[in-house]
Amino acid sequence: WCGVELSAANGRALYIPEGFAHGYQVLGDDSELLYLMSQRFKPEAARGFRWNDPTVGISWPLPDPILSQRDASLPFLEPAP
Repeated sequence: WCGVELSAANGRALYIPEGFAHGYQVLGDDSELLYLMSQRFKPEAARGFRWNDPTVGISWPLPDPILSQRDASLPFLEPAP
C-alpha cells in the first residue's frame, strides 16, 4: 500500500488507475473529495475489502474511523493458497 496526504495546502492530487483498490480517510471536518471516473458508476460492480485487514496492514492516521455501513461490512481478504 501507499499513503499520500492530499490537502488544499499541498495542492496534490492522486491518479488511481482503473481496477486499483483505493481508500481514503478524511482528517478534518471541512473536507471535500472529488472523483473523476472513466465510466458511469455502477454500484453492482463495486468491490472492496475491510479497511483494517491485517493482510494489507495499512497504517491509517486515525485509528477509530467513522465508517459507512457498506465499508463496515466489507470482507477481510483471505490468505492466498
